[in-house]
Amino acid sequence: MLPVSETGSILYKRLIIFFTGVLIKTQYVMRGESPESISGLYMPFSIVNGDITKISCDAIVNAANSSLLGGGGVDGAIHSAAGRGLYEECLKLNGCGTGEAKITRGYKLPAKYVIHTVGPVWYGGNKNEEYLLRSCYTNSLELALEHNCESVAFPLISSGAYGYPFGEAFGIAVDEIRKFLGKNDMDVSLVIFDRYDFDISRKPSEEIRKYISDNYTGTYNSSVEYDGFYSKRRICGGKRSPASESRRKEYESAPESCLYNMALDDVCETADDIGSFRPVLDESFTQMLLRLIDERNMKDSDCYKKANIDRRLFSKIRSDIHYNPSKITVIQFAVALELDIDETKEFLMKAGYALSPSNYFDVIVSFYIENGNYDVFAINETLFSYDQPQLI
Repeated sequence: MLPVSETGSILYKRLIIFFTGVLIKTQYVMRGESPESISGLYMPFSIVNGDITKISCDAIVNAANSSLLGGGGVDGAIHSAAGRGLYEECLKLNGCGTGEAKITRGYKLPAKYVIHTVGPVWYGGNKNEEYLLRSCYTNSLELALEHNCESVAFPLISSGAYGYPFGEAFGIAVDEIRKFLGKNDMDVSLVIFDRYDFDISRKPSEEIRKYISDNYTGTYNSSVEYDGFYSKRRICGGKRSPASESRRKEYESAPESCLYNMALDDVCETADDIGSFRPVLDESFTQMLLRLIDERNMKDSDCYKKANIDRRLFSKIRSDIHYNPSKITVIQFAVALELDIDETKEFLMKAGYALSPSNYFDVIVSFYIENGNYDVFAINETLFSYDQPQLI
């Protein structure tokens, strides 16, 4: 598990639980998951808000300068955290060209390797910047693959001092990672250090905001307020309700080991929670899932990749006819199978869950399904924008 930052912010602790790119071990069991079927979280792609030097994975990517000898921003932070050994190894590499990538040991970092890549300086888009930035991601991922890395964390390359527009840089990063994961199995995280830039440049569309305003029936239902809880973003009418304030205090005072379970409780509302019931039917969730895959003439690999689900977790589900999935897992498969909203509700009920208009996560997912948009990367970007658990 990643170390908690010195600030002790509830956001950072919560994101540690949800978005670290490796398996998270916990003494608690996710609601709806059987103990024998889950040992952690599997996350082919996730967006992370935090410090890349603190992420424990096989490799982190350094947005380096051409000398590879350290600099400002993420480059300087990685060199500082890794220690003198990284500098001395980089001295032997004779620099690196723009768009290329080279690899070193991680030294004092939690990561085993550091992949150094040199992003392009932004000159208005007329000097091959897009091609060079895409090359940074493709070359870094190929290098990770060559060194048998199973988990990699990227910063948003060139979006800092090199001036590449944040929104465009983010889109290129997601696009290249998506292409890679379509052909390869790897856990890839995109680490956003400055949440403010993301909120300004990648804010949800007016259509999404209107849908949420019209359909969300929870306590918060009008505008965005920055209030220090859930990454300083809450949907609210200007004041926190007593229930919200109570929940915030629970998060802030809870031991780190409990945070994951508490946050999952906020999104994993079961049918029982809203006065319904879990139907007893002949067909189990696993059987229904496999039937739907066959009916759509999908390969297993096409399904779990489109769902943003790791092959290992899919294998566990396939081999266990009585597997009890989490609500998030069910929705991931509903997206991959391109179920309409009624089919999604039926699919959820099969596992004992329901969509609720008072659940912010549910409303966002419903928007995408009702509009026939089954792009899990786009859904996760919106969920991240509103500080909701992603489909991972």
